[in-house]
Amino acid sequence: MKRYENNKTKIDKDGKRVYTSTYYPKIPLSNSDRFIQTKEGNRLDNLAQTFYGDSTLWWVIAQANGIKGFTSLKSGIALRIPSDISGIIAKFKTVNS
Repeated sequence: MKRYENNKTKIDKDGKRVYTSTYYPKIPLSNSDRFIQTKEGNRLDNLAQTFYGDSTLWWVIAQANGIKGFTSLKSGIALRIPSDISGIIAKFKTVNS
């Protein structure tokens, strides 16, 4: 899956194709969420691949932990890994439709 595959596009006033904004849902805490400590070299996309089988779901982990602007992580950070991925994806589709 390509990085911008889920982003909608539109034509701006100058006739150029631009990507529209993507909105991410709030991800409430769940009793079934997992918690991990990051290790040297961890990245959000690799963690998403490990836990969800899909590296493009990196934004789920980022959104759940308030991470913005970077994908590489320092060692020793406590991260929440949300478990209800199908519910989160459904909310994502709803807020971006």
